[in-house]
Amino acid sequence: MLASNPEKEVSATPPFLAVRGIRKTYGGVEALKGVSLTLAAGEVHGLVGANGAGKSTLIRILAGLAHADAGDVAIDGTVVAIGSPARAADLGMNFIHQELAFVPGMTVLENIMLGLPKKTRLGMVDWKAIARDVEPVARRVGITAPLNAEVKDLSTAENWLINICRALLRRARLIVMDEPTASLSAAESEKLFRIIEDLRDSGVAILYVSHRLDEILRLCRRVTVFRDGNSVAVLERHALTRQALVEAIVGGAVERLDHDETYVRRATVLSVRGLTRLPRVHDVSFDLHEGEVLGIGGLVGAGRSELIRLIYGADRPDSGTMQFAGKPFAPRSPAAAVRAGMGLVPEERRAEGLLLSKSVAFNLQLANLANIIRSPALPLIDHRKRESLSHRIIRELAIKTETTDTPVGLLSGGNQQKVMIGRWLLRAPKVLILDEPTRGVDVGARADIHRLIRQLAARGMAVIVVSSEPDELPDLCDRILVMAEGRIVRELTGSGITRNAIVEASYAFGERTET
Repeated sequence: MLASNPEKEVSATPPFLAVRGIRKTYGGVEALKGVSLTLAAGEVHGLVGANGAGKSTLIRILAGLAHADAGDVAIDGTVVAIGSPARAADLGMNFIHQELAFVPGMTVLENIMLGLPKKTRLGMVDWKAIARDVEPVARRVGITAPLNAEVKDLSTAENWLINICRALLRRARLIVMDEPTASLSAAESEKLFRIIEDLRDSGVAILYVSHRLDEILRLCRRVTVFRDGNSVAVLERHALTRQALVEAIVGGAVERLDHDETYVRRATVLSVRGLTRLPRVHDVSFDLHEGEVLGIGGLVGAGRSELIRLIYGADRPDSGTMQFAGKPFAPRSPAAAVRAGMGLVPEERRAEGLLLSKSVAFNLQLANLANIIRSPALPLIDHRKRESLSHRIIRELAIKTETTDTPVGLLSGGNQQKVMIGRWLLRAPKVLILDEPTRGVDVGARADIHRLIRQLAARGMAVIVVSSEPDELPDLCDRILVMAEGRIVRELTGSGITRNAIVEASYAFGERTET
């Protein structure tokens, strides 16, 4: 791989891609209100904005999946019509989405060749000849798995490389990457960054769409900011700072969330002692108190989510004990944990927490059905009460939805997460666990969710926040437990709660120390 050179000069005329005045309306709602963007060959260009700002709509138009109502797209200075995904590919544009395109039952080579013309011999696909052609490209992007291995055994990072390899075989001049590191570890992300820099230096343009501003600052020469369907700013390298990006995204300064530095521990609501489930959780002990926000940090694979599954009854421990509200606690299922007074917002909200085709009201009430049934003898839903409770939560959490009947799958990621949290507000559990609560949401929604967590704690609810992002926990949590290799290796309190302390502890292996 070639060394990083973010200051490398990139020709601005003519740009490879020029988007000018694109407008798009869905059902009377303007998703794009005349956005513009230019991207040069050999440039990594960031595209940022709040969920619902219009980023996905523009990408769909470039990919030939939707058609603009007005405006034009030019390639190398020539206006083009992108009537289909095949036409977008012919123009040199390739798109890698969060939901990666691969077929689990196929080999690495077969997945790389999806949608590509294949060499034949005597009327049969000549896989040996194809493998000889693909091998150098696969090794260039860092694919180490044998080309005849099945992709079902590969990691998310390796499947990303398969998609990049496919794009290069299509002779891509532009690769659009949508939240590429959302499911990658720090080491896997670093490998991807090196590949992006190598692609850039070879003349491939990258449109990098991400909510992770540190990545934007590291990789991008320029950044276009969308807000409410408008392109509101283009920030050049010399002007790129986290503060400038945040203010452009939200339209002003984001209120800094403060919490009580003199936090005093109250009554213990959950006590965990020696909890173990090999090989991912080893001898974990801690107490959680009323009105406390307890962070659990550490690298991906440190055992954080596995620990939460044990507490919530999704898995059974090999050893160890728990007490909940002063009583022995050994839930045999998540339903038992919920009955005891616990709630969980899972990491994968779309796969594990929401019924995407069902309405906002339906999803809000999933943990609250007993309260909207007319009577035990007549198990019919009281629709007036359901609507009243749903409207209350929508107002309280500022959930952006047209109606309570809107399918939750049509909401932005931040608003879907608010629905998940709002579900538990109606039930008012003693303990609420949030696993990666702001993954894939914009900075504005992130601030809203953090503020809501602090409000819940102020009402006396005990909250556990699990996050792999060290920047998320310091301003939010009263205490932080850092995990590594399945163990709690450090407890951070007071002035010791810093980003650097979390990062340092995440790479520390040994006995727990307090800071």
